Amino acid sequence: MKVQVLFFGATAEETGEREIEVSLAENIQANEAFAEIVGKYPRLKSHKLLFAINQEYASGDEIVKDGDELAIFTAVSGG
Repeated sequence: MKVQVLFFGATAEETGEREIEVSLAENIQANEAFAEIVGKYPRLKSHKLLFAINQEYASGDEIVKDGDELAIFTAVSGG
């Protein structure tokens, strides 16, 4: 199955990409999908990452579906 992966902020800088399409196994859990993506971009491991599926924060237990939009970004603090 295919999903869109969006990178924001520091994650876009680390990957050199803003958006990619990846193929994943059917019925993959979110934590496995994100681990697979981060594995392709090892420099992301140096960041505290947050993940979302279809614009909602992901806990990792969700099942990723064909056509989903996954986002990887860093925590942002403001003041």
